[in-house]
Amino acid sequence: MTKQELIEALAAKTQMTKKNVEDMLDGFVGVVTEQLKADNKVAVTGFGTFSVSDRKARTGVNPQNPSEKIQIPAMKVPKFTAGKTLKDSLRS
Repeated sequence: MTKQELIEALAAKTQMTKKNVEDMLDGFVGVVTEQLKADNKVAVTGFGTFSVSDRKARTGVNPQNPSEKIQIPAMKVPKFTAGKTLKDSLRS
């Protein structure tokens, strides 16, 4: 599902205009991004939790030249953990 398809589905389900839904979705993504940048978690009860995880530096292999080793730096990566309600709904 693309962002546009999501907007259309939400607009149909909520009886809101597509423009309002798009603004809400953009606002949601913006707030989650800001909170993750500030190293905070965002928990949506029943759906899941967005958080930041630290990935350690490691040695990798150049795929174009497998004999060449490259150093991959440490970085922060976004992480999503599904909530119980979401998990249970997919299991049924």
